[in-house]
Amino acid sequence: MNITKRFVAVVALGSVLVLGACSSSGEPVTKTSGGGSDAKGGAPIIGFSISTLQNPFFVSMQEGVRAAGKKAGVQVLVADAGDDASQQANDVLNFISQKVDVAILNATDGDAIVSSVEALNDAGIPVITVDRRAEGGEVVAHIGTDNVVAGEIAAKTLFEAMGGKGRVGVLEGVPGVSSCIDRGKGFKNVLSDYPGIKIVGTQTANFQRSEGLTVAQNMLEANPDLEAFLSMNDEMALGAVEAMRTANRLGEVAIIGIDGGPDAVKAVKNGELVATIAQQSKLMGSLSVEQALLLADGKKIKAEQPIDVIVIDKSNVDKYL
Repeated sequence: MNITKRFVAVVALGSVLVLGACSSSGEPVTKTSGGGSDAKGGAPIIGFSISTLQNPFFVSMQEGVRAAGKKAGVQVLVADAGDDASQQANDVLNFISQKVDVAILNATDGDAIVSSVEALNDAGIPVITVDRRAEGGEVVAHIGTDNVVAGEIAAKTLFEAMGGKGRVGVLEGVPGVSSCIDRGKGFKNVLSDYPGIKIVGTQTANFQRSEGLTVAQNMLEANPDLEAFLSMNDEMALGAVEAMRTANRLGEVAIIGIDGGPDAVKAVKNGELVATIAQQSKLMGSLSVEQALLLADGKKIKAEQPIDVIVIDKSNVDKYL
């Protein structure tokens, strides 16, 4: 299929799917005016596809997106994929049919999102990725944490708190997601510096608190002498906290998370988490909209825009409550 036919097919399919797209509030994300900047008298329209709003980290990101859109006086169409790659593909087709000026993508899966990026490329709509990368297609800019560094900092912080020795269980995120892959690399990079640390198990809990609880319980049952959990995000770490509470081991097993969400910060304050590595998700969201507006105005932006991480532990936690 040539590019012209492919684009027509994409738009036609998007027109069928557009009626079913909803924002996080349950309101349609579509526009009855026909979409595009011309329909708004020149004001650009931004499409923001987010992986899930069942995780506080991404809720915070959406808050940043909405705040930046409101401040600039522009419309941002928000579509929640619900951690479903197929739904996210449909959401992107909706954006194409609505002729958004720029698409901001927070991928459910770095490989699965490639076809959506390519469809946006064919439609002439520039793409920005935030937090999670696309593994193909033309992306103008990526905004997010260096997740390898975040993984390194999390592992080092935990291992130092353990005195450089002990048995550790690793809670992994969603397989195939760039942040999961990169944080895992970061963990491994640091591990060689701590010969006294032994990884006794690595299991996915899909970045979910409920799964983190179950996986942590199973790990503890298989390894009663487990001394710590190294988690790829806060939600799984908080699940491990609940598992340790149920087992009457809370405070005995060191646990760390990544994201810097409000529940995790409270857990640090309560001594339930060693630390959380904050990623500043709200800043990611607001910056993505600001950069999208520059693109819509025909300006060039930097291809790589890293966001620093912050270690929140007992020494500074009161600042973040």
